[in-house]
Amino acid sequence: MTTDEIGILAIAFNQVLHRVKCLLEEQQAAAFLQQQMQEAQLLQSEKMSSLGRMVAGIAHEINNPVNFIYGNLDSAIQYVDDLLVLLQTYCQEVPNPPLTVQAYATETVQAYATEIDAEFLEEDLPKLLQSMKFGADRVRQIVLSLKNFSRLDEAEAHAVNLHECLDSTLLILNNRIKKGITIERFYGEIPSIEGFSSSLNQVFMNIINNALDALEEEHNPQDNPRIAIATELQDKNWVVVRITDNGSGIPSDVQERIFETFFTTKPRGVGTGMGLSISHQIVVEKHGGQLICKSEVGSGTEFIISLPIQKQHLSENAQL
Repeated sequence: MTTDEIGILAIAFNQVLHRVKCLLEEQQAAAFLQQQMQEAQLLQSEKMSSLGRMVAGIAHEINNPVNFIYGNLDSAIQYVDDLLVLLQTYCQEVPNPPLTVQAYATETVQAYATEIDAEFLEEDLPKLLQSMKFGADRVRQIVLSLKNFSRLDEAEAHAVNLHECLDSTLLILNNRIKKGITIERFYGEIPSIEGFSSSLNQVFMNIINNALDALEEEHNPQDNPRIAIATELQDKNWVVVRITDNGSGIPSDVQERIFETFFTTKPRGVGTGMGLSISHQIVVEKHGGQLICKSEVGSGTEFIISLPIQKQHLSENAQL
């Protein structure tokens, strides 16, 4: 072997070594990133678990006194109605008190009735009690939504009503939705699916929250901000949920990365870059479904969530 050949072999060998070193560094970097992702997801999962326990405890504490109030309102309304009927009956049967009743007493009763505006009280008191009943019922619904949203007993998959999940999420987000944003529900006839309701609540919360953020942006061109939520049965074995907003849309280069862990376009301290990544993991890995984003700048964004009805249909995911 000549000197030139030995030199060529040495150069080639050094290039191979350099390439192997680069590959090892890339592998180590990928492993480190994967470890970071797993640690971040574990931290986020622990945060959600702690939040769930806290919310469940608060909901339980609120639920008892609210049920006490709500349970007694029906009786209170009935008692007040009976008293008002008794008062009306007295006024009809005894329009003019007998002579044995002192004129002074009669004048005193009439003066007090005028002072408290008895006619208005008789008309308004039942309305007031009905308003209290409506408010108590509203609180019960919120507490129930919080309890359902923070379910901790999900070691096994169970029947999940997606419409109830969506309604619970919207009820919890009601404070944000009041800001001039219209919510349209187009619920189709769909069965319950086999899955994990608390995890799916988290998915709906993340996606609807992002839609609300998009609609509240200063450069949103829409005068009538709107979020449409539609559900439908597909191919008998799948249920599809579509969440659409008419915000400013997502650029194509951002769409390619929205499901990446830690990727966010929100200012520091506002977005964590975990919401859509975890949502994708829940839909795809935990439920065997699909999560797709379709968006056009200036027109809005649509998230399509496809979920199998039963676990035995998870293998059909690729055919959807």
